[in-house]
Amino acid sequence: MSEQAVDPAAYPKARTCPFASAPEYAELRAEAPISKVPMAGGGTAWLVTRHEHVRQVLGDSRMSSDRRRPGFPQLSVGQQATVSNVAPSLIGMDGAEHAAARRAVLGEFTVRRIEAMRPRIQQIVDDCIDEMLAAPRPVDLVRALSLPVPSLVICELLGVPYADHDFFQARTGLILRKTTPVEQRIAAVEEIQAYLDELVTAKEQEATDDLIGRQIRKQREAGEVDHEALVRMALLLLVAGHETTANMISLGVLALLENPDQLAEIVAAPAKTPTAVEELLRYFTIVEAATSRTVMEDVEIGGVVIPEGEGVVALGSSANRDPEAFDQPDELDLARNARGHVAFGFGPHQCLGQNLARLELQIVFDTLFRRLPGLRLAVPVDDLPFKSDANIFGIYEMPVTW
Repeated sequence: MSEQAVDPAAYPKARTCPFASAPEYAELRAEAPISKVPMAGGGTAWLVTRHEHVRQVLGDSRMSSDRRRPGFPQLSVGQQATVSNVAPSLIGMDGAEHAAARRAVLGEFTVRRIEAMRPRIQQIVDDCIDEMLAAPRPVDLVRALSLPVPSLVICELLGVPYADHDFFQARTGLILRKTTPVEQRIAAVEEIQAYLDELVTAKEQEATDDLIGRQIRKQREAGEVDHEALVRMALLLLVAGHETTANMISLGVLALLENPDQLAEIVAAPAKTPTAVEELLRYFTIVEAATSRTVMEDVEIGGVVIPEGEGVVALGSSANRDPEAFDQPDELDLARNARGHVAFGFGPHQCLGQNLARLELQIVFDTLFRRLPGLRLAVPVDDLPFKSDANIFGIYEMPVTW
């Protein structure tokens, strides 16, 4: 099956500028904040665009995250075919099932546990920058730093051999690209699952000291190992754990380079970096797909009743540009208190790995600009290949020099 033509009026909308959300979202937020619209993958869904309403949707237990449900928003062609025969992972579970699955791995992502990883993450970042310094210029920041840092971190956390990173990164790209034909997307999912199936099987024979190994031991002590659930969890964490952070590293570096006065302030006072990271997360809001839902019973949002069985897309990129929530939201202000953003979602499904992502971003930004103070783009911003064709926004290649 090849990709069908997408209705030009359909949603989600592509960004016309890498530093702004789609202009249609601002219009909807002001004039029709809860609107039923055609979806790029077919059918219709309710688009929720204001910050307060997005948080309401994401915190409401009557909203289902199960992507197999009829009416679930189709953000890309072939989405339903891709998930219809696959048991849900953590991101697609509801209620008690979701709570139990999340609770099982939550201890791996506490602030204290993640902070203990700081020395190793610092070493990984320093090693990558050492290789950059030794390489001929310009250097592609994506390949040299943005991808390897979170990939190495998540591989070590899960116990996945980093030597296989080209394999899963290539398939992750196919899964996330909107233009990938359905058969290729399904095949990419199946290939990563088969790889992880073998990996989990090996760890069941000899449980290693990593997240997957620790989960096997916990499940065995509780009575029985759920092999398929472990494979699905590993797939979710592997894909989400490197792709999102990699894109935020590239975009964050770009934004800092484009705002040298603000960059100088955080270089002079690294204690300001955590605040800057929150603002960069708000400003770019690179993920939309994770905040889709199906209504399990009639729900009123902002005076609009959304009927049972219909899809809802809680637009984080619009919510994070809502002037009712953030003053001058289209301006990048690295000193802004942006912790109310929804770049990691909100409610029961708020991103499990957010503490890890924050730490990686902080270490990368502090280390990169300290060690390469003359860092600059090697091409004009307009020549950068942005990921307007992907479900997670980012940059494919970013040549830099110093």
